[in-house]
Amino acid sequence: MTQHLQRRLTSRHITFMALGMAIGAGLFLGSADAIKLAGPSVLFAYLFGGVMIFIIMRALGEMTVRDPVAGSFSVYAQRYLGPFAGFVTGWNYWLLMVGVGMAEATAVGAYMHEWFPDWPRWIWVLGSVVMIGGLNLLTVKIYGEMEFWFTLVKVLTVLAMIAGGLAIIFVGWGNGGKPTGLSNLWSNGGWFPHGLLGMVLALPVVVFSFGGVETVGIAAGEAAQPERTIPRAVNSVLWRILIFYVGALFVIMAIYPWNGLGEHGSPFVTTFAKLGIPQAAGLINFVVITAALSGFNCTTFSGSRMLYSLACKGQAPAALSKVNEQGVPVRAILVTLAVLLLAVLLNYLVPAKVFGMMMSILSFNTVWTWTMVLLAHYSFRRQLRARGEAPAGFRLRWWPLSGIVCLAFLGFVVVMLGVSPDTRVALYIGASWVTVLAITYRLFQVEGRMELAAQS
Repeated sequence: MTQHLQRRLTSRHITFMALGMAIGAGLFLGSADAIKLAGPSVLFAYLFGGVMIFIIMRALGEMTVRDPVAGSFSVYAQRYLGPFAGFVTGWNYWLLMVGVGMAEATAVGAYMHEWFPDWPRWIWVLGSVVMIGGLNLLTVKIYGEMEFWFTLVKVLTVLAMIAGGLAIIFVGWGNGGKPTGLSNLWSNGGWFPHGLLGMVLALPVVVFSFGGVETVGIAAGEAAQPERTIPRAVNSVLWRILIFYVGALFVIMAIYPWNGLGEHGSPFVTTFAKLGIPQAAGLINFVVITAALSGFNCTTFSGSRMLYSLACKGQAPAALSKVNEQGVPVRAILVTLAVLLLAVLLNYLVPAKVFGMMMSILSFNTVWTWTMVLLAHYSFRRQLRARGEAPAGFRLRWWPLSGIVCLAFLGFVVVMLGVSPDTRVALYIGASWVTVLAITYRLFQVEGRMELAAQS
């Protein structure tokens, strides 16, 4: 069997993979926790949060263009911060992907339950695991194509909603010929109904909406012409996400008073219904299922590639570093899928609690990953400077100030996780998980030294 992944992902594949992770089911359901906190000023929160994520992506992209490997930020953390940082970052990200995958599979079960209420949810969760597992076991190019089509459904739906919403706002189409105008954006307490503090409190919620864009780095190990595809994907994915999030929320809050959102179901459903689409609820349900499958597809890919990378570094069982003739890390995928089957059990035991439980405890893992990207990049730049080398053409601008500001922002997000009782559990579980990893790493170190001593 060959020992290498194959570079078959194009810029189109990688861009849509990142979009697929970042445009999640929450946008379509219109839960809009951030809107409740900030009101219309959530638009500014998304813009500011987007700038912070762009800094992280540029830092990751700079290192990735120089060395496109499957383990991405785990490899860079080990190389520039030390083996312990690489070990914890890799396993932490694998757990994050498994947890998000369980949540997405649970979402599939919940939305299918809307159509088939007599069927237990766990059956649909099991079906999604089998389906996504099968896709990931095929060649990476087939995986990339399927993710492209999954994500395209979401993208076209959001664009259709924005276009239709603008027609309602400015032409009155679907509203009896009376344009709604933009006054709802400032008529219900102004742009900042809860003051500047409301927008600040919404920032952590907003930031986690962008979770998954780091998939660009994970996919680099299988990207064709990474020196071209990675910069293109990094530069394009964020402004597209901003258009979808800011554009969709702008339209929704212009049509409906922000403090009344959610009273009549999903804003996407009511907007399409206004436009004369009677099957709007069924359409959005289909799109949300597609969104969940897309996210599940990406998490399985990213989790298995991280596990493969850990095995290649000697930080996971060596058997997981094997790939088949098509360059697919089958064993790493199967192990990841085996753990994902826990979602089936959880949906059998506590179906109503799985999604919220998984998403609330994984916030810490996301912040850890992004922090390691910035710290590894800082050390990477210092090493370049020490060797007298100039950064590559694709690089993070205004370093080190931009990186320091972004690290401070992530520190603020951690503080906010501790302030809110709903997210405080993420810090407890995150700290416990890192402690377990530290003990495990220490035991592996001791065992490794004993083996070397025995051999000598």
